[in-house]
Formats: sequence, structure tokens, C-alpha cells
Amino acid sequence: MANKVNNDTFKSLVLDSAKPVLVDFYADWCGPCKMLAPIIDQIASESSKYDVYKLNVDEAPELAVKYGVMSIPTLIVFKGGEVSGKTIGVQSKQNILKMLG
Repeated sequence: MANKVNNDTFKSLVLDSAKPVLVDFYADWCGPCKMLAPIIDQIASESSKYDVYKLNVDEAPELAVKYGVMSIPTLIVFKGGEVSGKTIGVQSKQNILKMLG
């Protein structure tokens, strides 16, 4: 299961991580986000080589704006505190794993 991240924990859990980090920008009311959720949870449970977090854009709109999230779901991969990949919409597990590299 993917853990949640918020304004208070984003820097320490995402930007300061030594591992690649996948962040799922979502909202509870978003249908496509609900379709993507099982894939995100599956990826989160399969490997310790990366971390996976979910960020509710309704609870952290500043982070959504900062990272240019205009549509959800948006998946962003961070490596070394920098954005290394970004995709919008429901994605296949294979595409998400490719982003994590």
C-alpha cells in the first residue's frame, strides 16, 4: 500500500530520499485516480528499491501548483530531489515501472 505524504512530510520523504520516489497526485473524488490506485498500491508493495507515496491535491494545493499538476491523476518520479519523470492519466504498470527506471 502506498503511504500518504503531505506538505509537512514532502521534503523529508520525497525530496531528501536517497531512493527514487513515485508520487501519485490524486483526489478522493477523481474516478481515474480510483482506477489507478490498485496499480500504485501493487507497485508500492513489490520493491524496496523505490518509495511510493500518494498526495491528495485538495489537501496540498501548493505542491500541486509547484509541480505543475493541472490534471489528475498525475504521477511524478523524483530522483535526488529533482523531477525525473512525469505522466498524466491512468497508466499501465509497465509504463510506471519504466519511469522508475
